[in-house]
Amino acid sequence: MLSWALTFFVIAIIAAIFGFGGIAASAAGIAQFLFFIFVVLFVVSLVVHAARQAANGKPPV
Repeated sequence: MLSWALTFFVIAIIAAIFGFGGIAASAAGIAQFLFFIFVVLFVVSLVVHAARQAANGKPPV
């Protein structure tokens, strides 16, 4: 998912260089949305991993 966010970010930069403001804004918005979804899923993943480690009696890594 992070690679998709990076792809849309690059598309936004290229579109902005060539003067396509609408496309650049749309691509940047999509990239921002995907990045925040990635961050949320990453944090949830860390919490679930720590909870599973604690349930097994191991300290979280």
